[in-house]
Amino acid sequence: MSTLFSPLMAVIYGAISAILLFWHAAWQLLFGNAPVLGTNWSWVLGIVFLVLTVRAVLFPVFVKQIKSQRAMQALQPRIKELQEKHKGDRETMQKELVELYRTEKANPLMGCLPMLVQIPVFLGLFHVLRHLKPTMPEHMKTLYGWSVTQFDSASSAKLFGAPIAASFRSTTQELSLLGADGGTVKIVAAILIVAMIATTFLSSRQMILRTGWAEDPQQKMVQRLMLYGIPFSLLISGLIFPIGVIIYWVTTNLFSLGQQTWVLRKYPPPAPNGGTGTGKPTTSSKAKGGAKNATATPDRPRASAPRVGAKPINPRRAGAGNR
Repeated sequence: MSTLFSPLMAVIYGAISAILLFWHAAWQLLFGNAPVLGTNWSWVLGIVFLVLTVRAVLFPVFVKQIKSQRAMQALQPRIKELQEKHKGDRETMQKELVELYRTEKANPLMGCLPMLVQIPVFLGLFHVLRHLKPTMPEHMKTLYGWSVTQFDSASSAKLFGAPIAASFRSTTQELSLLGADGGTVKIVAAILIVAMIATTFLSSRQMILRTGWAEDPQQKMVQRLMLYGIPFSLLISGLIFPIGVIIYWVTTNLFSLGQQTWVLRKYPPPAPNGGTGTGKPTTSSKAKGGAKNATATPDRPRASAPRVGAKPINPRRAGAGNR
């Protein structure tokens, strides 16, 4: 398994490095090599646009995942009916479910397959950014299409005076090799860690509030873990993450917030009562309400239908008789 996985990851590392070097060269034309406000913007923006490029490429995969999830959510009532109907006959139930998925063109595996595609890509992003260390041996600097000059430039790049290769817990020896001040590194890293935790929490909260809390206790526990557990774990792991990795994480979280906002508006989750999940009544309920209001109101009782064979009444003559 590892022998097959390693060549695949090497290809991913090379592709990610190529995208990062492309954006660095593009921004270098604008900012040059000199730092501005203590920041090497060509490398910092190179990391930001590396993330944006990768997320944009994976966006169609994410949309397919959401469509598949919505299709499966819409089929849940029918799936429950089949499960109740064939409670003691598992084989028949599986055949009925397969037939239901085939008829409705729904694939339960599509909900997780796109995520499996994204995992090696994000592992590659993480690896390449963590690879940027000035203490790296000379022969390692030229991996994945880098030149020694490009590697040295990236590993010494700074954000507001803090090297992107440094972390909150960098030792005095590591900071001296980077030519960095420990206080500056801690301040910049701490601000980015807070931003990373906050954007991770907001991203999970946005999805849960829009789709609602699960009724199943186990699923609700998973939602709580996603909402509170992962941000808390980032408080610990963020202390050892290089600043370049935290820049990547904050950028991808901000992209996720925008992406989820668009997707949830475009493909709202189905409501439990058969609505659209937007809180607005469906067309059928509007039509029913409209028909009800048209037939009877508090100040105008509903007129009874004429009897079969009765002589029609002229409204003018009836009005004259009343006078």
